[in-house]
Amino acid sequence: MRGYIPPADDEERLFVRRIADLVRSVEARGVSRSTGFLSDRQQDLARAALSKAGFPAENAEWNGGYEEAERRILTLRGEYGQDEWPAQCVRLEVLHPEKTLTHRDYLGALMSLGVKRECIGDIIPDESGAYLFVLDGVASLVYEELTGVGRCSVRVTAAQGLALPLQQKKQARTATVPSLRLDAVLAAMLHVSRGSAAQLVKSGMVEVNHVATSSVHYEVYENDVFSVRGRGKFKLCEAGAQSRKGRTFVSYIEY
Repeated sequence: MRGYIPPADDEERLFVRRIADLVRSVEARGVSRSTGFLSDRQQDLARAALSKAGFPAENAEWNGGYEEAERRILTLRGEYGQDEWPAQCVRLEVLHPEKTLTHRDYLGALMSLGVKRECIGDIIPDESGAYLFVLDGVASLVYEELTGVGRCSVRVTAAQGLALPLQQKKQARTATVPSLRLDAVLAAMLHVSRGSAAQLVKSGMVEVNHVATSSVHYEVYENDVFSVRGRGKFKLCEAGAQSRKGRTFVSYIEY
């Protein structure tokens, strides 16, 4: 398993300082405070910052609106009461669809309204539209202004009780790789040659656990998440036994 990866750039170092400031505010005032929606990389950084600050783990809540949420809000509970969860679940119903809409279509429509990424949680497309989670502060904007996604008209309503359709568990795929180097594993996931995978890495189009890397020799581990610009997002679930030819069996999912 991969260990903790320290902040990789100024943006991540600033984020860690903001979490430390949040802890000091909660401890000084005793009032609960929440972040926006955090990526899994930000969640790792936040957990490390909370541990360093000595903040009790039982007073830190992570909530994305449903059990398997990827993007989550961190709430630090203070001495004086509890705040309600600062987000809403919104239902988008697509009217007269001209094409199949994707996660990227919905995200692009929201950001075109000026909604910042930290105000947007998971987006869950289904056959007739999508469920999405947004902070309370931008929910009214979404209700009033979001009328179209990818040239399709949409109707926006509140999702009562955060009712979501059952999420189908991602089916793991299997492959064998010559090594657990980034280029080798990426080639198996994308079904491309190792040279093509290496070029993607060298071109800066690949992130591992939301951290950019340009090294094809980068060693990967179970539970690593790979984001490939224009190709999608993958997770290495398991690296198992070796074949008779010395290749390693791996399983992975595509989001």
